[in-house]
Amino acid sequence: QVQPVESGGGLVQAGGSLRLSCAASGRTFSASTVGWFRQVPGKERDFVAAITWSGSVTHYADSVKGRFTISRDNAKNTVYLQMNSLKPEDTANYYCATATAFSTTQSVGIPGEYDYWGQGTQVTVSS
Repeated sequence: QVQPVESGGGLVQAGGSLRLSCAASGRTFSASTVGWFRQVPGKERDFVAAITWSGSVTHYADSVKGRFTISRDNAKNTVYLQMNSLKPEDTANYYCATATAFSTTQSVGIPGEYDYWGQGTQVTVSS
């Protein structure tokens, strides 16, 4: 079983940067695709980015392309989300999740395809 734990959230001004970390125990973490999602109260959980087990393939939501970068260090069982040029609309609770298989190649952005979730870390971007 994999138990992801997020860290690195906080309060930042618009235009600033934060780096989120997703650390997990469990032998299957390094073999899992890891995704980042975000959610604001009253809204659905939205896909942000994902990275395959090897790190060779990444996916991004259009809203964060060119600003966010996902990476991983399997030796440390950690996935990172570097967030630059932050905007107030990036304010949300950010979650990481792991998956070992997907229904289709287009399913990487679907929350229901992921097996294990962290508790989230809050990111607040002030204007």
